[in-house]
Amino acid sequence: MIELHSPQYRRITLALALGSFLVFCNLYVFQPILPQLSSHFEVSETEINWVFAASTLALSLCLVPWAITSESVGRRAVMIGGLMSLPAIGYAMMLTDSLTTIVLLRAAVGVGLAAFASVAVAYMVEELSPDAFTKAIGGYIAANSLGGIAGRVAGGVLTDYFDWKTAVFVIATFTLISTLVVIAMLPKQQHFKPARGLFYHHNRSLVIHISNPTIWVAMLIGGINFALFVNLYSVMGFRLVEAPHNLPIALSSLIFLCYLAGTVSSKLSANWRKKFPPIPGMVFGTLLSLLGMLVALFESIPMMLLGLLLISGGAFFTHTLAYAWVSQKATQAKATATALYLVHYYIGGSLGGFFLLYCWQVGRWPGVVEGGALLYAALFGLCYKLYHIDQRSIVAVKPIDHRS
Repeated sequence: MIELHSPQYRRITLALALGSFLVFCNLYVFQPILPQLSSHFEVSETEINWVFAASTLALSLCLVPWAITSESVGRRAVMIGGLMSLPAIGYAMMLTDSLTTIVLLRAAVGVGLAAFASVAVAYMVEELSPDAFTKAIGGYIAANSLGGIAGRVAGGVLTDYFDWKTAVFVIATFTLISTLVVIAMLPKQQHFKPARGLFYHHNRSLVIHISNPTIWVAMLIGGINFALFVNLYSVMGFRLVEAPHNLPIALSSLIFLCYLAGTVSSKLSANWRKKFPPIPGMVFGTLLSLLGMLVALFESIPMMLLGLLLISGGAFFTHTLAYAWVSQKATQAKATATALYLVHYYIGGSLGGFFLLYCWQVGRWPGVVEGGALLYAALFGLCYKLYHIDQRSIVAVKPIDHRS
């Protein structure tokens, strides 16, 4: 296994961090310009959300098939193939002015993103020592947040000063160049051998993972956590471009710099895991995120920004702990397990958008707080359930003292 601070460790972590950055840069480039697209195409907030939701839904549906494919052809081939598809789809998107075609191409982007996202963590688990993995997962998820920031800010600023096609062209070109760097840096796996002809075995692994409450409840936590996190930002984008704030898209997209709180908290979660159990950490992250939503009730831009900082910090803290929990609790088919976590994660993000944007249409931010409160209550309940499931499993494996 590759140890912490070795040359191979640095190559792997840098390559996967760059790939993660590209995935989230491409996934979120359209999020800050949803209000502008809604006005341009003359559709409602929930209807234009399909431009964003198409990618996340397609990503969620393709994660498990790609994970199963990687068990046969290898993790690296799947990750590289997925990254290479992104610039081609981006350039094709520049040729259309049809909203339907844009949505379909965004779904194709989700298919490509899924190839990388489904197996990157499994690659790390299989190649890195436990200490190296604990450090690397924090950096990998920090790159998620940095990619999300870059994609959103670039999308908003470039669209405001030029148009959305310019934004797509810049991101596609950057992705093409960076993918070549990933190919050069990422080594072939040494501790994994592809196994062909095991389709039945991999599908059986899906059933095993979903049937294991220790893993499945953590997946549900990840899905609801992401439903809140990403879509509270989407709603805030609509809130800031409307009266009384009336911010331009370029300026409102800068709210995504608040993701930096998530970059920091995802790294801090590694320190938490060394000293404390992960489940109380998930509760702590959820509390921070809930506090952020409530702080943002104030109709003041500084308070809204503080709320978003708390939402980002708390959500990424919870996500990093839940993601690592699933990857380490799975005793077999780890790529399938992490892919299943991300299925729940991105389905939550997709469905949560329609729910919270509907709450916004009906009741503006107070309505969003009411709807969000239901999701936070579910999160706390799931954390409580996961704690008791974990305690039962500890008791079950505790050795019996026969001296009494």
